[in-house]
Amino acid sequence: MKHQQAMRKPEGNGWRLSKLPIMEIFGPTIQGEGMVIGQKTMFVRTAGCDYSCSWCDSSFTWDGSGKSEIKMMDANEIWAELKSLGGDGFSFVTISGGNPALLGNLNSLVDLLKENNIRICLETQGSKWQDWFIHIDELTISPKPPSSKMITNFSVLDSIINNLKQNDLKQNVSLKVVIFDEIDFEYAKGIYQRYEGVPIYFQVGNEHLTLLDNVELTCILMKKYEWLINKVMEDHDLKNIKVLPQLHTFVWGNKRGV
Repeated sequence: MKHQQAMRKPEGNGWRLSKLPIMEIFGPTIQGEGMVIGQKTMFVRTAGCDYSCSWCDSSFTWDGSGKSEIKMMDANEIWAELKSLGGDGFSFVTISGGNPALLGNLNSLVDLLKENNIRICLETQGSKWQDWFIHIDELTISPKPPSSKMITNFSVLDSIINNLKQNDLKQNVSLKVVIFDEIDFEYAKGIYQRYEGVPIYFQVGNEHLTLLDNVELTCILMKKYEWLINKVMEDHDLKNIKVLPQLHTFVWGNKRGV
């Protein structure tokens, strides 16, 4: 018992002992995707995912290649690292993955960030509900299209969207679908129609993850962006739609940690 007490550190209104698997913390930078595109932010990337998307741009979080980089950190350690990197120059944190929704104890970090007046963005594919979702300021649900080789569990996704609606969507909630081809486009259209009234973003996918020539990559992605814009403009069933690029790829290409 004495040993356990020595391990404890009181912080704020309770104990924050739970460790979280953290792959990387970086910033300040800009958010390159979704409803907060262009937002100045710090990033916290968690390890682990229940998906293995064929085109995942952060597969190091789940495929074992980044295992040695994982640090088990509690909320206070994460906050200290954010402050070390960002100082007083940020008020927004993006929690990314992998899939952060796998971490039931992530509420410890969410609570600490809220105590420090930090707004929080989080993206998940909609495969698992967590009660702390309702405390996220900018929550993006990003179901994965057929090109990912993953299968959407619509009963789970329906439940998550319904839970959020029962909370009167008091925070900003949106859907985002990454689109690589015609089949993905039809999938995204189905998501738009299934969850009518939830803001949705169609985003160009980057399938050239190993391309190091940023100029060439930008040209390829711009052509794909034009293709997607034209598809949306030509489809009269799609009205309240926002079409996005991956903004960070236009600036830094496939560079990690920006």
